This record gives sequence, structure tokens and C-alpha cells, in this order.
Amino acid sequence: MARRKRNQKKADETLVDIVEVRDSAQSFIDENQKLIFGVLVALVLAVGGVFAYNNFYKKPRQAEAAEQMFKAQEQFERDSFALALTNPGGGYMGFLDIIGNYGGTAAGNTAKYYAGVSYLNLGKYQAAIDYLSDFSARGSIMPIMKYGAMGDAYSELKDFDSAMKYYKKAVNEGDNDFLTPYYLKKVGLLHEYNGNFAEAKKAYQEILAKYPDSQVGRDIEKYITRVEAKG
Repeated sequence: MARRKRNQKKADETLVDIVEVRDSAQSFIDENQKLIFGVLVALVLAVGGVFAYNNFYKKPRQAEAAEQMFKAQEQFERDSFALALTNPGGGYMGFLDIIGNYGGTAAGNTAKYYAGVSYLNLGKYQAAIDYLSDFSARGSIMPIMKYGAMGDAYSELKDFDSAMKYYKKAVNEGDNDFLTPYYLKKVGLLHEYNGNFAEAKKAYQEILAKYPDSQVGRDIEKYITRVEAKG
């Protein structure tokens, strides 16, 4: 009986580990809506402005695309991902039509990120990967978000080697006090799931050393204690 309880406890711990590793972008989006939305809107406006000045043909198309994307962005913000993709309402285009009709604009490019994250939340992980791969990420934040979301999609597909690759790319893309420790923790969790406890501990300790005041860093010591006990 005692042995069965020990086995059940071990199974539960393994389940907790893999659920944490495969945590989707949903909670991240819910908790950080303003950050994501602000970055994307700024990307559309700023990059779109550069395109406008450089190319008169793209200027009206960028304006049209940004206007068309308004309703889809609203549905995305409400977590209505299916509607955001194809039928946001009011006669406006969804992200997929914006990509198809305005692919050469900044808004069309940004719609690829929206589409990728929408598919991720709808459980269509390969479609998520396809759109995120096509998204051209610029700046100090968007590359981190792109690769992190791709890591989530591969993790959901249980392709943990690819998930690790993209989580590491997200970590190495920049030094953001919020995003970097978030994905560094996922690197640690995957190492832990694979039984690489020394590597997991290294990732957790990096969070503790560099980002102790971050949301992730505030409770990272319990993960360090856990892998030390396993190792």
C-alpha cells in the first residue's frame, strides 16, 4: 500500500512537471494583455510608418490593412481566436484575409503573429508554427515572443527537442526582465522533465541570479530545491 502511494506520488509529480512544460501561451496572454497588445500596435504603427515613407504604394495599403485589422485585434483581445482569424464582424477582415490581401505591409506581417498565437490557443499547433515561422520579428521584444510561442507549440506537439531549441532562442534573443526569465524557466522545466537535473538547476539559478525580482524569480528557489533533491 505504501509502495503504491509512493508510485502515485511520483506519477503526480511527473504529471505536474509535464503540464508546466506544456503550459500554453494562454495564461501568458491573459496576464500580460496590455504588454502584448501595446507592442503589437506600436509595431504596426512604427514599422508601417517606415514603409509608408519609403514606398508610396505601400502607404495607402498599410493604412487600409491597419484599419481592417482593428476588429480582429478586438476579438483577439477578448480571446475569441476563431472569430479573430476569419470573421471578426462588422465587415472587417480576419487575420487570415489580412495576410492574404496585405501580405507586403507591416500590418500583414503582424497579422501572422496574431494568427500563430490564435492557432496556438485553438490547439492547432502546426498551423501556429507555420504562421509564426513566417512572421518577421523586429525589435527587442517581438523575437522573444515569436520564438517563445513556437516553443509552446512544439511542446504541445510533444516535440520537446524542438521546443527546447526555440525556448533557448527566445532566451538568447534579448535580456528582458519579464520575458527572458519566463522562457528560461521553461528551459529548466524541459531539462528537468528529460532528467537533466544539473542543466535544469543551472537554468533556475540563472533566473535567481539575474532576475530575482521578476514574477518567475520570486519563487524559483523551490524549483532549485526540487532538482537538488532529484539529482
